[in-house]
Amino acid sequence: MNTSILDKNIQEFITQNSGASITKLALQKNPFPEMDWILILNQIEAKSKAKEKLPTWFATENIIYPSKISVEQTSSEKTAVYKASLISGETLIDLTGGFGVDDYYFSKKFKSIAHCEINEDLSAIVKHNFEQIKVNNCTFYADDSTNVLTESNQKWDWIYIDPSRRNDAKGKVFMLKDCLPNVPDLLDFYFEKASSILIKTAPLLDISAGLSELKFVKNIHIIALENEVKELLFEIHNHYSGDITIKTANIVKDKTETFEFVLGDDSLFASYHLPQRYVYEPNSAIMKSGGFDEVSAVFDVNKLHKHSHLYTSDELIDFPGRSFEIIKVIPYSKNEMKTELANQQANVTTRNFPDTVENIRKKWKIKNGGNLYCFFTTDKNESKIVLICRKII
Repeated sequence: MNTSILDKNIQEFITQNSGASITKLALQKNPFPEMDWILILNQIEAKSKAKEKLPTWFATENIIYPSKISVEQTSSEKTAVYKASLISGETLIDLTGGFGVDDYYFSKKFKSIAHCEINEDLSAIVKHNFEQIKVNNCTFYADDSTNVLTESNQKWDWIYIDPSRRNDAKGKVFMLKDCLPNVPDLLDFYFEKASSILIKTAPLLDISAGLSELKFVKNIHIIALENEVKELLFEIHNHYSGDITIKTANIVKDKTETFEFVLGDDSLFASYHLPQRYVYEPNSAIMKSGGFDEVSAVFDVNKLHKHSHLYTSDELIDFPGRSFEIIKVIPYSKNEMKTELANQQANVTTRNFPDTVENIRKKWKIKNGGNLYCFFTTDKNESKIVLICRKII
């Protein structure tokens, strides 16, 4: 860790240029010739990226940032807050500490936490930053987490781990065994050290693939931020053998949309109907969960088709996703399209439809944007239809 970057004048320069064009700055003469110009530029770029994602760090003086990639890959504060709300206890050890955003929020829920990070420089940076943001219940280990656990006799309430995908696994189907650490292989060892484990994975991991590699899974959490799935969490407890609950959360500006269901509950059935007055599109966390029949049953809304994943009702409900009022339903035919949508401006979405948005726009000369929302889909009678809607704010 290069502490020279903490020079008062350099820090003021970094703050003043936060958000500036790095390309333009790079062409300027280094105002601090005793300091590596690339290092200063990296600090500016990383701090700029932290403004929205990590406001606590951005607003705190004398923060040292790692590479911009580390900032890009770390949890956002919003997802970290939600994650910390899921678990609590006396002690937690994070086996893949990284930049420490999750641990900052875990530190508010646990009496003491431990941050393991094999990269010594990054470990030192996080230790320094935690001093700046007033975290005093965290112990730092600049070592491989397996070594830390092996050499310690301590039992922890929770282990938290965010395994990273190995570079040689590119192009393969994403499995936990392709990550470092290899959680499936180490699971029994981990249970010697803690009875509860929270595993964070990339959102592209298939849920069934994760379940095939793990055991004792109690809850699966799917976290989306502004309708983009960011994290998949497997919550496992030693010797647990009950139902597995899938819990989805979509964190939006003024609220968090939540939905949960028991995996494999065969008592919940979807109902089907032709388009009614309103149509609903589930948020991305629900789409990732696969709980489409459960949505129909729990919210008492009808599906348009088994594979369309759009829902409809005559009465407007508070739905975890986007809601629309249907202005008109037309069959997908040449005459109807020419009359209603050709050369118009509209937002186009396809659900269970044989053509792409790009091709539809090109074929019918539909410009993007405007106040109309059109869903090209298939109804329960296997008819190709277009729902012309207005969005409900």
